[in-house]
Amino acid sequence: MEGEKPLLNAMKASFTKPSWAFLLLILAGVAIFSVQMSRNTVGFPFGPNSGITGRRTSCSGLFEAAPARKVVKSIKEFGGVGDGKTSNTAAFRRAVEYMGRYSGSQLNVPKGRWLTGSFNLTSNFTLYLEHGATILGSQVGQNGTIDGQGKMWWDLWWNKTLNHTRGHLVELINSHNILISNLTFLNSPFWTIHPVYCSNVVIRDMTILAPLNAPNTDGIDPDSSTNVCIEDCYIESGDDLVAVKSGWDQYGISMARPSINITVRRVSGTTPTCSGIGIGSEMSGGIRDVLVEDLYVRDSAAGVRIKTDQGRGGYIENVTIRNIKMERVKVPLRFSRGANDHPDEEWDRKALPKVRGIFISNVISVDSRKAPLLVGIEGAPFENICMRNVSILGLSPSMRWNCEFVSGFSEGVSPLPCLELQNNGSSSWC
Repeated sequence: MEGEKPLLNAMKASFTKPSWAFLLLILAGVAIFSVQMSRNTVGFPFGPNSGITGRRTSCSGLFEAAPARKVVKSIKEFGGVGDGKTSNTAAFRRAVEYMGRYSGSQLNVPKGRWLTGSFNLTSNFTLYLEHGATILGSQVGQNGTIDGQGKMWWDLWWNKTLNHTRGHLVELINSHNILISNLTFLNSPFWTIHPVYCSNVVIRDMTILAPLNAPNTDGIDPDSSTNVCIEDCYIESGDDLVAVKSGWDQYGISMARPSINITVRRVSGTTPTCSGIGIGSEMSGGIRDVLVEDLYVRDSAAGVRIKTDQGRGGYIENVTIRNIKMERVKVPLRFSRGANDHPDEEWDRKALPKVRGIFISNVISVDSRKAPLLVGIEGAPFENICMRNVSILGLSPSMRWNCEFVSGFSEGVSPLPCLELQNNGSSSWC
């Protein structure tokens, strides 16, 4: 979902620096970074009758396994105390500073509750949470847990008394070859995992949880990044489960750092206010070559959403979405204009986005609440939308698709889609 001032969704990271107090921030410079665990991959909580059997395709080969770490230390060696009360901020910072002297190091966090403020990571480094270890974000699971303790920040947001932006639980900037795996992330103040200007990122076997009314607690938001693999994750949050982004209005246009080659596979979860997979609305640097497959979304506001707006510029192209199951989703497919929000008054009213080449197939939505909504922008219609084998079940006979400024092709779609997807001409591109 859209961000808040003055962070500007970190898309203008080169222009302003946000305040990161009171939360765990992981920021790595161009690096080999991994968060690894000590037990086998957990089972994936896919929905019933998902039809996913046999050997699973994986994109995790994007991550190049690091050699054995030359230096391995425990946070205890740097004065860490895992009692859930003692601040370990200085201990983590000392540890990372020490590890940064070596090309290849690993910091172990043993069982316990390790309270800390923000700290940065370093290159060629592994942060390893042992079974039973929990890192708690300071406010002044599976094997390991990182708990952002975001309630204080949510309350400030709801009460309209927030004077600074909320930070992300884990943020990586200008980093390469990243693995985040087999962890539980809880209660992020804002977006949970945010790789921005990164490449070769693998996020797999994660459980990400926040209260369903916690604002803007997106699960995973790849942003202006290339070669990103997100798979086998379960997410419950107060915002999008996964949102692909690439910058906000004139700042994204100026940076011109697109998100390219993004794979989202075998992700399931629920979000009562937002979508299972969102593309945009901050997409001004461009988004292309996205694959979303084997997605299961339940009890959510939307299943698949593409959102943009006047002033965004940029483009969304070549998006493939297939093998999707939804249950009790309000609007299964929603392509729409955003909330008309902008970072400041300098946005270009003439900057119109281009959305084309959206391929959707093998989708079933059970107990749907509303018909699909496909609304483009006057002067910048959404083009080449291809739908095959899409079934939206549970709608009353009077409900009709809502379409405006879109064009495309449909085959095997029920109930019958809008005329804009029936008057197709040639479908050779589909």
